[in-house]
Amino acid sequence: MENLWQEKEANKFRGSDLRMRVYTSRLLGKSEDLVLHGGGNTSVKSTQKNIFGIEEDILFVKGSGWDLKTIEEEGFSPARLDVLLKLGQLPSMTDTEMARELKASMTNPNAPSPSIEAILHALIPSKFVDHTHTDAVVAISNSPNGQKILEDIYGSSVMILPYIMPGFVLATQVYKATIGIDWDELEGIVLMHHGLFTFNDDAKESYGKMIELVTKAEDYLKSINAFQGAAKGSYESLADDYILLAQARKTASEHFGGPMLLSWNTSPESVGFSRIENVKEIATRGPLTPDHTLQTKRIPAIFGENPSHGIKEFVNDYLDYFKNNNDGSLSCLDPAPRYAVWKDKGLIVLAGNLKRQKIITDMMEHTVRAIQWGEALGGWKTLSGEEIFELEYWELEQAKLKLAPAKSEYDGKIAVITGAASGIGKACVEAFAEKGAAVIALDINPEIKTIFNQPGIMGLICDITDDESIQSAIHSGVAAFGGIDILVSNAGSFPESATVENMKSDFLQKTMSINFNGHVSMMRACTPFLKLGHEASIVLMTSKNVPAPGPGAGAYSAAKSALTQMGRVAAMELGGDGIRVNMLHPNAVFDTGIWSEEVLKSRASSYGLSIEEYKRNNILKTSITSHDVADLVVTVCNQSFSKTTGSQIPIDGGNDRVI
Repeated sequence: MENLWQEKEANKFRGSDLRMRVYTSRLLGKSEDLVLHGGGNTSVKSTQKNIFGIEEDILFVKGSGWDLKTIEEEGFSPARLDVLLKLGQLPSMTDTEMARELKASMTNPNAPSPSIEAILHALIPSKFVDHTHTDAVVAISNSPNGQKILEDIYGSSVMILPYIMPGFVLATQVYKATIGIDWDELEGIVLMHHGLFTFNDDAKESYGKMIELVTKAEDYLKSINAFQGAAKGSYESLADDYILLAQARKTASEHFGGPMLLSWNTSPESVGFSRIENVKEIATRGPLTPDHTLQTKRIPAIFGENPSHGIKEFVNDYLDYFKNNNDGSLSCLDPAPRYAVWKDKGLIVLAGNLKRQKIITDMMEHTVRAIQWGEALGGWKTLSGEEIFELEYWELEQAKLKLAPAKSEYDGKIAVITGAASGIGKACVEAFAEKGAAVIALDINPEIKTIFNQPGIMGLICDITDDESIQSAIHSGVAAFGGIDILVSNAGSFPESATVENMKSDFLQKTMSINFNGHVSMMRACTPFLKLGHEASIVLMTSKNVPAPGPGAGAYSAAKSALTQMGRVAAMELGGDGIRVNMLHPNAVFDTGIWSEEVLKSRASSYGLSIEEYKRNNILKTSITSHDVADLVVTVCNQSFSKTTGSQIPIDGGNDRVI
């Protein structure tokens, strides 16, 4: 493992114990092989003057909710060291009592709550303490002879302790095990199935010791060829696979209690793992660390030919797992799986929102790799179901459920938006993403692939006049997110003016192809997935020209009128499947790609108006932007319009001809 310490960069943090703590904490956070998504914790012992001017010994320990990769000084909780040491010597204390006392020990009540392992950090006498959930060390501990192997790797320089629950009992275990030891002779502490502690009075030395000890574990894995042992494979998807995924998502969402995202990972490593002969047996022995259970559940689901059946089997097994371990005082968490092995086809991640999707994906990938290391060590072996249940249903975790933040409006929902590279389409992408939705953003413009540089927005090139292009894009989006809940069919082109007398056949065909046929093709391709969606909705971007056409715009007006009529029919046909279809009639939205200066001048002239007069030619004398339209689209797709379908809604500032 590479040591990332850079003297020049470290010098920027010198002059303060806490600043040096920030620097080396971030170094640890940069390596996913050490910590993942808020995992691990660090601390530094320093002094601070209280309001009376008296110096107090303070433990600055990573606060709840902060990630080592990006932590700042305010991410560390300041707790009085003498209080923590006294707490560590108590004969007994519940974890709820401990959490309360940790909070009471803080010198700043507005700081984040201290890590649950704060007492343990306090008991280690060194100034700097680093704790990670290093893959290599934990993977070795998850093998039949793990303790013996670790003893051979480290000798007497590292204390190896059996697994015990985090919290007060863990602090007590370390306290009793280290009474009378010479801390100068100790380089680290391994907690079996949990992680590694290193410590030193110098930040650089403590961090360096972490890297050194992890490297020794990695070198051992290399020596038995564990690093080269990962299975690999490839899979060519079939059209039916994507419907099966959407069905599985629907089934999982029903057990989750809301829409879930589902992503299909077909990397060589994922497919290779799914093809291991005894994959069901080894994948369901347990997690890399018990902490991962809080994100990934204890084990994955196993999918065969019908993934929905695999979901149901997982749910039944989970409910049995809860029933067998519940003492009667606990509330069952949702029983939906968080990841799955799809035999011969790869790995699946299921999550309630985009943030969780990323977390579970990373944890799954590290777990799958570690399982194969464990097999090379003699067999993947983790804690018992009872021990893992104890952490999954820990009293402190149960308490967190009551404090969980409200979901974003569109968490877990998936929207397909066409014409997404500019104007109304781009504004719709941004509006849905801001509300928490995953977005499949389609456009014929190749720049669509790079316009939205943020997780949860998948930009794909798509020509809506080409059925193969549509199918390819839809399949890619479904593989990434699991299905479709919303279709915003927005792509279109506003052609130059042409009277009926002068209208060429190819001009008419091209206009109809883009502004009518393409929308119908999108609805046709998306409907099988919308039927499996959550509160499914279609919004067709039509036009003011439907109720109030203008001279010279016959082809465009006819196409949009045909689309509106098709939308009305679709509303009747799809209503029985719970799919709503509504049409929006925008007008005078001038910040879109169809309104070139030439087109704008031509249309204004046809009404005998100047460009500025034409822009404000509505009853409210107001301007209408792409974002105004996008806000209406988001509203039409939410619960406010859950009982509305087949409607035509103008957004035009008021048009006397429409009214």
